[in-house]
Amino acid sequence: MKQKLILLSLAVSLLLMFIKFTAYFLTNSTAILTDALESIINVVASSFAFYSMYLSSLPRDFEHPYGHGKIEFFSAGFEGLLIITAGLVIIWQAMIGFLYPKPLEKLDVGLYLVAFSTLVNGAVGFALQKYGKKYDSLILIADGKHLFSDAISSLLLIVGIGIIIFTGEIWLDSLISLLFALLLLKEGYHLLRRSIAGLMDELNPHSIQQIQEILIKNRQPNWIDVHNLRVQHYGANWHIDCHLTLPYYLDLRQTHDEVENFRAFIVAHTGKEVEIFIHADPCLPPENCAACGYQACPVRELAYVKSPEWTVESLVKDAKHFRKM
Repeated sequence: MKQKLILLSLAVSLLLMFIKFTAYFLTNSTAILTDALESIINVVASSFAFYSMYLSSLPRDFEHPYGHGKIEFFSAGFEGLLIITAGLVIIWQAMIGFLYPKPLEKLDVGLYLVAFSTLVNGAVGFALQKYGKKYDSLILIADGKHLFSDAISSLLLIVGIGIIIFTGEIWLDSLISLLFALLLLKEGYHLLRRSIAGLMDELNPHSIQQIQEILIKNRQPNWIDVHNLRVQHYGANWHIDCHLTLPYYLDLRQTHDEVENFRAFIVAHTGKEVEIFIHADPCLPPENCAACGYQACPVRELAYVKSPEWTVESLVKDAKHFRKM
């Protein structure tokens, strides 16, 4: 399904690129040229996204033990760089337009062509973002955001062309181009920033919060504490590390069962392909007793008071929370 959506994006980008360049050659509008140049970015980005989608779907192998999902961050970064490049080119073209203005022609025809491309881009961009979130695919989300933002900029372009037709002020054409270029630079920066964050395994608070909610809702008496929680994203797959404090008297089989139970809750409630490495810590009576809610504990030395509060901030720290109670 994901590959079909990327192919749809590529086909739409090719069609709209042809339409927008047709509109530019008919009108000589620099503002429409900016929209056409961005269509080239859409085609190149969708082509690279299709290859990235194929690569990310490959199974793990000897050389890639965590799979190929990180290619999605490369794809988003590549698209971000292309968008920034297009923004800089558009700024250059707008400056030339200010210095050497060209007469504009057939703006009404150009307006209709841009309006059609706006509707198509908006619909496809919305669909890609929707399914990108459903499949947890950064490639689809990035491509969808690009197309949707392209639709919004085209909508502003339609308004600008209308103003030019109404006022007859040709210099507004270059001004509109500059405004679009700034929007592109902003969009490209955000995509590039997200790409770098993913490649550098930057903390994703949303992922930690999702796990936090799962743990709180499904907390088991033997799970005395959880800390040093880390989540790495490999495309739609997650790799999770954490420390789980369990009663010290559990034997190896019982500890294994608790760890598997912990993993099962995460997998069942995230709906993702999850690989979990859990380091089991033994509890340390009597200092842990007040934080241990396991009422059937045979070696309890102090009465139970309160379990540690699991917040996003506390879960990621490499420190046992019960020591502060």
